[in-house]
Amino acid sequence: MPNRTVLLKLWGVSLLWGGNYVASAYMLRDFSPIFLSFARLVVMSLFLLSLAIINKSMRWPKKHEWGLLLMAGITGTLINQLFYFTGLQESTAGNAALIIALAPIATTLLSRMFLKEVITGQKLTGAIVALIGVVCIVLLGGKQLGISHGDVYLLVAMLGMSVSLLFIRKLTTVMTSYEVTIYSTVIGTILMSPAVAVEALNGDLYASHRVFTWVLLVCVAVIGQGLAGFWWNQGIAVAGASMSAMFMNIPPFIAIVVSHFVLGDPILPAQIGGGVLILAGVAITNMKRRLPREPKAGLGVKGA
Repeated sequence: MPNRTVLLKLWGVSLLWGGNYVASAYMLRDFSPIFLSFARLVVMSLFLLSLAIINKSMRWPKKHEWGLLLMAGITGTLINQLFYFTGLQESTAGNAALIIALAPIATTLLSRMFLKEVITGQKLTGAIVALIGVVCIVLLGGKQLGISHGDVYLLVAMLGMSVSLLFIRKLTTVMTSYEVTIYSTVIGTILMSPAVAVEALNGDLYASHRVFTWVLLVCVAVIGQGLAGFWWNQGIAVAGASMSAMFMNIPPFIAIVVSHFVLGDPILPAQIGGGVLILAGVAITNMKRRLPREPKAGLGVKGA
C-alpha cells in the first residue's frame, strides 16, 4: 500500500489536470491545437531543464535507458499531447472525458500483459465503479456521444498515455522520477517540431495576441504539467501503473466543477451523481484490506 504522501500527490495531480482541461478548452479559442501543445511543452521543457541545471542532479542515461526514454517521450508526450489537443478541438467535451477515462482500464490490462502485475478483484471493482460514474456524467449530463475524427484522435491520445505508463514504471526502477520526467518531456517536445512545421506550412497555425492567454499558458505548463508531472511519475514508481491510472477518472469531475465557476457551465444532478461514483471508485481501489488476525494458540488451530 503506497504511503499517504504519494496518494495526496496523486490527488493533487487530478486537481491540476482537471483544471488544465478547462484551461486547454479556453486557450484553444486563441491557439491552433498543434502549436498550443508544442508551446506548452517548450515552456515546460525550459522549466525542467532550468531546474536540472540549478540542482545539478541529473545523470546521463545509459545506452539501454535511452530506448525506454525515447518510447516514453513518443507515447506519453508526443502522441498523447498531439492527439489530445487535436481531438479536443474536433470532438465534444463529453466524448473527451469518456475516452480519456478509459485509460485506467487500458493500463490495467497492459500492466498485466507486459509488467505481470496482479489484477485483483478490488482494482477491477474500483475501475468499473469509476467508469460508470464517467458514463453517467457523459450520457446523463447533457453531453452528446458520436463517432468522429476527434474521437479517434482522443482514443489514440488515451492509448499513448496508457502505454507510456509501462515505460515510465520500468524506467523508475533505475532512474529517478525527476530524471524520467525531464528526459521524456524534452524528447517528446523535440519530436513534435515537425508537426508544428507542417501546421505552419498548411496555413493552419495561429497564436493568441493577448497577454493573459500567454500567462495562462506558462502557468499551466509550469504548474499543471511540470509539477504535476513530477508527482505523477512518483506515484507510478511507488503506487504502480494501474493504481496511479485510476486517478485519471477524477479530472473529468473536477473539470465540470471548475467549468461551472469559470465558464458558467451548469452542474446537473447526473454530473453530481457521476462524480460521487468516480470518487467512490478511486476509494475502493486504494482501500486498505485488513489482514486476518493470527489465531490464539490452541483455539481453532487444526493440527498438521
